[in-house]
Formats: sequence, C-alpha cells, structure tokens
Amino acid sequence: MGHHELISPRSPRVAAARRLARRNFRTKERRFIAEGPQAVREAVEHRGAQGATLIELFATVEAAERYADIVEAALLAGARVHYASDEVLADVSQTVTPQGLVGVCHFLDSPFEEILKAGPRLVAVLAHVRDPGNAGTVLRCADAAGADAVVLTDASVDLYNPKSVRASVGSLFHLPVAVGVPVEQAVEGLRAAGVRILAADGAGQDDLDAELDAGTMGGPSAWVFGNEAWGLPEETRALADAVVRVPIHGKAESLNLATAAAVCLYASARAQRAPGGCRSVTPS
Repeated sequence: MGHHELISPRSPRVAAARRLARRNFRTKERRFIAEGPQAVREAVEHRGAQGATLIELFATVEAAERYADIVEAALLAGARVHYASDEVLADVSQTVTPQGLVGVCHFLDSPFEEILKAGPRLVAVLAHVRDPGNAGTVLRCADAAGADAVVLTDASVDLYNPKSVRASVGSLFHLPVAVGVPVEQAVEGLRAAGVRILAADGAGQDDLDAELDAGTMGGPSAWVFGNEAWGLPEETRALADAVVRVPIHGKAESLNLATAAAVCLYASARAQRAPGGCRSVTPS
C-alpha cells in the first residue's frame, strides 16, 4: 500500500475529534464518534438531511489495508481520511482497542414529528434510561424486532455517548431516532397517531402472556421503558394504556432492562405479524 503520512497527535483535527468525547462539544458541533469497522461501514452508507453522515475517518495503515473497501467508500462519499497511529486512535475514541477505524459523523436523529407522520406501528420509548450501554442495547433490540422508531426522552442518556453508539452495534444508523422529547409529549403524540401505549414495569398489573392471549397486541404499539434501578415513576405509568410486566416463570428475581425490552418488543412484533395483526405481508 506504500507509505502513508501519519497525522500528528498534536494536529487540530485530532484535538477536534478528541473533544467529541464530551457531551457539550458533541451538542455544540452536532458531531459524534463511531468506532470499529462495522459502525464506520454503516456510517459510510448512511445519508441524513445534511447529506453524507461520515465526515472524517481516522485509520491505522494496517486497518486501511484490511478494510480497503471501507476506506475507498469513505473517500468516494467525500469523507477526509487521516492515517494515524494506534495511540491517536485510542485517544480519539477513548477506548483501548478501537479496531483501527474511527469515524467522525454528523448527528442523525430525526424530528419527533417526522416519526409520527410516518405512521409508526412499533416504537420503543426510553423514558428514564440513564445507562448508555442499556440505551444502545435497547436500540439494537428495537432494530432487530423491526421497530419503526426509537424515542429517547429528555430524561434519558445522550444517544451519542460513545458507549451508547458502541452498544447499538450499528443499529443507530438503521432506524429513525428522536431525542430530547419530554415523555408526556412522546405519549400524547404517539396516542394521537393511533398508537397504543404500553408501559413495561415489573410490578405491572397486566401480564405480557395474558395480553398476548387476549389478542390485544396486534395493533400499533409503543413500549415505554424506565430506569434500570427504579423502573417507571407513577406519573409515567399513569400515562399508559396498560402497565405490563414480563412474567417470571422461574426463580429469578427480575430481568434487566435490555432483556425485558427485547422480550416486550419481540412479543409485539410477533403479535403484529400473526393473522389479524397490523403488519400485512402483502402490500396493502
């Protein structure tokens, strides 16, 4: 591959990327970091309102050879590619092993109104989720279950926290995500769009199995997920059409947030795809 000029650790480009580890800089510049080949490949292919999502790519020479297709696609998409040492990549990504590729990306969240206009049928609302790893994992679950959108309320963690981005394993680039929406506004908007609001809560009076047996889950639904430690506050539960618990059939005391979210979202996905559900397999 020949000799490549390595960017200096003291370069202003490196300093600017490093700053994105902090939320106030991310918010001000509306940029975030995506690391590793999978996330960077998704970023290269993603286009938002501002055009190409990937702005810059930092790559070690070894990674640039291994993932030559990604580097080539990044250049074709108009991104600037900088060759860098492992130390620079670790510095920019704030991780010990960033796998040789780190991208600087434009924010890609969608306005909540756009999500409503699209007539969503399955939505995950993260109402009070504070752990970035959990937020990213729930986003990944929502994507896998075929959800139409994810909403992070103003009381939840920053979508662009590097740990959230990492835990989403590329799903951040796959489906519309709205951020900073007050939970009341999220619920009112979704309900007005014909979506049934289900609050997931370990102490819920409705059992998920009973809901499935009753055939009430085939229509458009939004699941509201709460805090890892203390669940959903009473005033949020009161906004829902039903407060649903995942039944515990064995001796486990409870399920963690991301696991419960996966069970709930897949239950809705199955009900919507069953006969009489709202997701038609033939074009409507």
